[in-house]
Amino acid sequence: MTLRVKLLLALAPLALVLAALGGISVRAMMRLGEQSQLILRDNYRSVLAAQGMKEAIGRIDSAALFLVVDRRDLALSQSGPSEEKFEAELRAQEANITEPGEAEATDALRLVWTEYRAELRRFKELPVGADTRAAYFSRLLPAFSRVKETSDRVLYINQDAMVLKSDRARRTAQRSTGFMIAATVAAFLIGLLASGALTARLLRPLGVLSQAVRRIGEGDLLARANVTAVDEIGQLAREFNVMVARLGEYRRSSLGELLQAQQSAQATIDSLPDPVVVLDAQGAVLNVNSAAENILRPMPGIDALTGAPPELRATLEKVRAHVLSGKGPYYPRGYEEAVAFPGPDGVRHLLPRATPVYSEQGGVQGATLVLQDVTRVMRFDELKNDLVATVAHEFRTPLTSLRMAVHLCLEEAAGPLTEKQNELLHAAREDCERLQSIVDDLLDLSRIQSGRVEVSPVPLHAKTLVDAAVAEQRASADAVFVKLVGTVVEPSLPVLADPERISLVLSNLLENAIRYTPPRGQIELRSEPEGGRVRFSVTDQGPGIPREQQQRVFEKFVRLPGAKGEGIGLGLYISREIVLAHGGEMGVEEAPGGGSRFWFMLPVVS
Repeated sequence: MTLRVKLLLALAPLALVLAALGGISVRAMMRLGEQSQLILRDNYRSVLAAQGMKEAIGRIDSAALFLVVDRRDLALSQSGPSEEKFEAELRAQEANITEPGEAEATDALRLVWTEYRAELRRFKELPVGADTRAAYFSRLLPAFSRVKETSDRVLYINQDAMVLKSDRARRTAQRSTGFMIAATVAAFLIGLLASGALTARLLRPLGVLSQAVRRIGEGDLLARANVTAVDEIGQLAREFNVMVARLGEYRRSSLGELLQAQQSAQATIDSLPDPVVVLDAQGAVLNVNSAAENILRPMPGIDALTGAPPELRATLEKVRAHVLSGKGPYYPRGYEEAVAFPGPDGVRHLLPRATPVYSEQGGVQGATLVLQDVTRVMRFDELKNDLVATVAHEFRTPLTSLRMAVHLCLEEAAGPLTEKQNELLHAAREDCERLQSIVDDLLDLSRIQSGRVEVSPVPLHAKTLVDAAVAEQRASADAVFVKLVGTVVEPSLPVLADPERISLVLSNLLENAIRYTPPRGQIELRSEPEGGRVRFSVTDQGPGIPREQQQRVFEKFVRLPGAKGEGIGLGLYISREIVLAHGGEMGVEEAPGGGSRFWFMLPVVS
């Protein structure tokens, strides 16, 4: 017997109970309908007939009164139809006698109606001038009263019968309601118990199979699911037992190799001098090497990152959240993200990196965190920065003297110059200006790296900064046939900016845009409010920057392949540091239609 048939049989008691309950309900409803139909068939027509006769006799009496007031035309036009209606309703009543006493009352009604019609006929035949008033009150009115009273007796008999039958139907409905409630409860209990017993018996093999799965999950590969059923569950149990047997064989054959591979992997990461932490998909620490264990000092039952110093723990948690949320590998932006950690040999600087481990389905199933020791690299970097700052400072004085000497020679202060001498001195002055720009960048770099970026922000309108920058670079753009446009989106809000420093940023961005935009191209310098700040952007029509290289352009001494000009790769780095010193941010993106768009944000004056 298949599992489907067993499930249907388990539901069969409920189906039978529901069918029986439905039959009982239909029977009860039919009985209630019969009671209502009995009232309508036996009494309702008689009530309508009695009411019609009372209405007709009343109109006949009104017609008699018209004769009293000498309005024979009205009396005759009203009396005839009313008599016919009374006769029709009386015949309908005579054909619908159903209650005790109703036949006697109907016969009496026929009798008084016949007498009344005879009196009415004599009343109509009275000669002109006779005393109709006396005849009405002495003979016709008493006959009218007898007809009306007898009609009321027929009406009351049927109305009382309707009340009795309605009470009987109500009591029947109450009994049926109680019976239905009791039958429903009994049917529910019987169906529930029967279906529950059958279902429990049906699910017993699943319990055996579940217990076997639990034991195997605990590592007992000798457990088996002893199910004798021949349905789908029994087949599943047999396949399960075969799988467990093969798994046991595989475990016995490969356990030694797995242990050897695990020991080799542990020895490999222990040999690394940098701390290494391996995480699972939930962020729990799976493994650490010796270097990481010396720093984290993990304790059983507690998150291994808890034992790290607060600053290092915060960095590790940030990196862990970045990788496990599916954002890809984590690469530090620079040595400024290195965390200082006191060690036995002095302060160490650890730079975090992380790589996700993906499953076959593409989901993140873990991550590897590496704390790269960059202490020596940072010391070399400090020495390099000191050397650059010293060389730049020492270049400044002789370069100033050289620029002054070239300027005096060009002014012919030492005598007249030939055309060739004048040409060479102009070239020398341009090289001096370029050297001066390089020296200024190097000095700015040394101040930035020593943490001495000084800005003096004052309230300035965005339009003022845009107009000044466009006016300063207009001649350079015109010289290479490039159109320079300044756009200010209203309202032009005041921002907090150091005029000299922000002008340097805008000049640097515009010079780069002019350098890379082809002739007859266009450059737009735009400012617009955005979320409580003002966004400045420079859009060019150059070749653009590959997406994977967009963040590198802000690193120091970086020049991308194909870069134009003779700079040393410090302009964008210095510009970003100046914007950051103002409390803003800076970035680059692809411009619609090609080219690049460099942007930065400045806070609005509150």
